[in-house]
Amino acid sequence: MADTLEFNEIYQEVKGSMNDGRLRLSRQGVIFKNSKTGKVDNIQASELAEGVWRRVALGHGLKLLTKNGHVYKYDGFRESEFDKLSDFFKAHYCLELAEKDLCVKGWNWGTVRFGGQLLSFDIGEQPVFEIPLSNVSQCTTGKNEVTLEFHQNDDAEVSLMEVRFYVPPTQEDGVDPVEAFAQNVLSKADVIQATGDAICIFRELQCLTPRGRYDIRIYPTFLHLHGKTFDYKIPYTTVLRLFLLPHKDQRQMFFVISLDPPIKQGQTRYHFLILLFSKDEDISLTLNMNEEEVEKRFEGRLTKNMSGSLYEMVSRVMKALVNRKITVPGNFQGHSGAQCITCSYKASSGLLYPLERGFIYVHKPPVHIRFDEISFVNFARGTTTTRSFDFEIETKQGTQYTFSSIEREEYGKLFDFVNAKKLNIKNRGLKERKKGMKQSYDEYADSDEDQHDAYLERMKEEGKIREENANDSSDGSGEETDESFNPGEEDDDVAEEFDSNASASSSSGDGDSDRDDKKPAKKAKIVKDRKPRKKQQESKKGKDPNAPKRPMSAYMLWLNANREKIKSDHPGISITDLFKKAGELWKAMSKEKKEEWDRKAEDARRDYEKAMKEYSVGSKADSHRGERSKKKKKKQEKQMKGKGDKKGATSKSSSSKSPAKSMSDSFKSKEFVSSDESSSAESKKEDSEEEGAASPPPSSEDSASGSD
Repeated sequence: MADTLEFNEIYQEVKGSMNDGRLRLSRQGVIFKNSKTGKVDNIQASELAEGVWRRVALGHGLKLLTKNGHVYKYDGFRESEFDKLSDFFKAHYCLELAEKDLCVKGWNWGTVRFGGQLLSFDIGEQPVFEIPLSNVSQCTTGKNEVTLEFHQNDDAEVSLMEVRFYVPPTQEDGVDPVEAFAQNVLSKADVIQATGDAICIFRELQCLTPRGRYDIRIYPTFLHLHGKTFDYKIPYTTVLRLFLLPHKDQRQMFFVISLDPPIKQGQTRYHFLILLFSKDEDISLTLNMNEEEVEKRFEGRLTKNMSGSLYEMVSRVMKALVNRKITVPGNFQGHSGAQCITCSYKASSGLLYPLERGFIYVHKPPVHIRFDEISFVNFARGTTTTRSFDFEIETKQGTQYTFSSIEREEYGKLFDFVNAKKLNIKNRGLKERKKGMKQSYDEYADSDEDQHDAYLERMKEEGKIREENANDSSDGSGEETDESFNPGEEDDDVAEEFDSNASASSSSGDGDSDRDDKKPAKKAKIVKDRKPRKKQQESKKGKDPNAPKRPMSAYMLWLNANREKIKSDHPGISITDLFKKAGELWKAMSKEKKEEWDRKAEDARRDYEKAMKEYSVGSKADSHRGERSKKKKKKQEKQMKGKGDKKGATSKSSSSKSPAKSMSDSFKSKEFVSSDESSSAESKKEDSEEEGAASPPPSSEDSASGSD
């Protein structure tokens, strides 16, 4: 048998990622060389404790366990190579290469076994999966639950970050199975252990994210947050920035710690640790170190005994241990003199701090945006009211942040700050450039007047089309009138109905007759264009503006009386939220209070019914008068028509005797020239009304003299 075996294209599993390389088995041991990094893993033959052959995703694999608890996994073997490997292990390592297949039933209920640095989850005798405990970064316990968190693997595209195990309670007294499980994990896991005494401890500090009160223990290399429910250990190497921000009320301070990677609790990630302090709270602090160690380690930045405000002590200790500067607000001052702006982000209200090199929003959710990652900012009109505006920030990666409900008085200060930092303002117009970038909120609030209004343009276009169609139809009707009106062809028929126009056109020249023909055609356009529109408008109105208004319900009467009170109790509330809140208040109101508004609604209903009776009586009287006037006008039209027929029979004799009279008659009846036999009855009615208004209806004496 050969003394060595070599295999190419073998994959070693390390922290979830597969590294390819060459595997060599010899009498002295097992050697694997990583083809990417050149790293060599050497396992001595005397250290091997067990060898397992099993089927895996990449064919077949070999798992080796050492006597000190380490596990090595190699994949990529062919099934035919099992016999060769089994014989080699028997001959040179005195080990039986066991075959164990993984359980693929899909069950999630089994037993956990701890063997060396390996946690194995088994169903029966078959393993389901195995976890190297050296990959565990955190182990937390809850009620009947243990959570394992793993180190981030930068080489793998997808990494397993957390596994939870449910541990059922047992009947054994004095043994907590959850704590026993956690101790087995912690004994082998790569977890930050609180060895030694803490440098100092801050008790019961108020924490906004994660929410609660925590004891903060300061260790040389990490920060330990101990709460009633959760514990967090934060290495100082994960701290990116420190912020000390004054609250708007000038009585509290925020201390913000930016973390990367964030601390985790279930699916929630906390990228910021925010502590809230009162300025009036003082503390005397003694470090758990002697003076020489303090001087040697912190080089004068800290002393053994310190006293002062609590927020000053915490920020001073953190600055010395993390070795990072503390960022404070710059020279920005808002309308109220504060160094921040009250606004809303998403669903919560908070404070936006303009810093020297970025913006930070606290506290829910906290957001930090650096100037160098900002693409542009935008000032937008408030969606619910003009008393506030929105401040939008878009990053170069395309992420957009909208801070809404900012008071309009803050606009000038914020605009000057953004302009001084030379940030790109999206909606900056020509007016601002000409005026040296000085823009008041009033000018900004009306800036959308210059913008393109698509709805207005569409309505204008529709109006133009309607006018063109109306003009085309009126022009067509006018041409038909001109063609059908030929005085020379139908002289006898025309002379009877259009006697005055016929005599006037025959006595005048050709040019005058052309003018007379054109003028009535123009007038016909006006009559035909406008009349249908009047009727359409009248039909659209429908409701009489003088009619009494319907009474309001009890709820609407109560809402009108309490609208301002609801607005004052909930400042900045939107219209929809106001109606929702009003509905809730009305629903919760007692019957006695509702009866009062029911009585008011009943009184309003009675007043309405009384007013409607009076209105209906008056409208009937008006309709009777209208009918009488219509009948009277019809009589006048018939009389004027009979008079016109008689005048037509004697028109030739009267025209020679009184030329002035014929001219006046032609003037009165020129409307008839533009209308033919197919003209509407409405135009004839208008002409008869005009003649009736010019001269009173003829009496019986006048008609008798005319017949004489």
